Amino acid sequence: MKLQKVAVVSKVGSKESEKAAKEVTKKFLAKKSKVFTISPIEVEGAIQFETLEELKKEKLDLVITLGGDGTTLRVFRNLENETPILTINVGGNRGILAEITIEEIDDAIEQIIKDNFFLDKRTRVVASCGGKEFPPALNEIYITRTNLTKTAEITIKFQDDTVMQKMDGVIIATPSGSTGHSFSLGGPILHESLDVLIITPVAPVYRLASLIVPDEKIEITCSHDCNIAMDAQVVKAAGYEETITIKKYKKPAVFLRLKKRGLRQMSKLGF
Repeated sequence: MKLQKVAVVSKVGSKESEKAAKEVTKKFLAKKSKVFTISPIEVEGAIQFETLEELKKEKLDLVITLGGDGTTLRVFRNLENETPILTINVGGNRGILAEITIEEIDDAIEQIIKDNFFLDKRTRVVASCGGKEFPPALNEIYITRTNLTKTAEITIKFQDDTVMQKMDGVIIATPSGSTGHSFSLGGPILHESLDVLIITPVAPVYRLASLIVPDEKIEITCSHDCNIAMDAQVVKAAGYEETITIKKYKKPAVFLRLKKRGLRQMSKLGF
């Protein structure tokens, strides 16, 4: 891989991650790469951006994330194309999405230059409502009632089927997100390469198991005003009985991988 343009992104508010980001930036500058950093990371020779959104205007060869899963999710939300990400766990809690540790960065750079890697493409989902499309999510989209004193009636439509029941909310998870909030509510763990989505009810009045459906359009309406949370990081509002449409995003998330593994996220959970 030609590493002509590389971006380095650190975990927000983590001094450990910021220090590691500066070290990684210097390594790529030494390889004659044009390197972009995000404030507050400032390194002589690199180009500093104030926000992640500014990366959208650059045609990047690679993005390096240093932090935990939250950092990776934040970066993918701001990448509209298929720019690959090399994830490094620095200061993260579990780092389920991480590929390497900071101690492995030198070898990783050499392997990338020699094309000793593969690209792991993952399904992303996007929600739209009221004529507006929201940022894409890698893990899940969570729809929940805003009025916590009343149980909402939620209608879920997919293909020619309709499910309607009183519940607190519903999670639409990707295979990547199957090890996240959906799993904690009893949902299945799916192989990350599958092209399906998981519909997981949150506190239904009558027991309703998770549903695995094709990664096609899903329409959801709620009998109360509700919130739409993307990867637990961005929250948008939807009104009473306003249709929320969720579908596969036009571009997948792409991880740069150096090692072949089976169920990556499952192994990170300790199974």
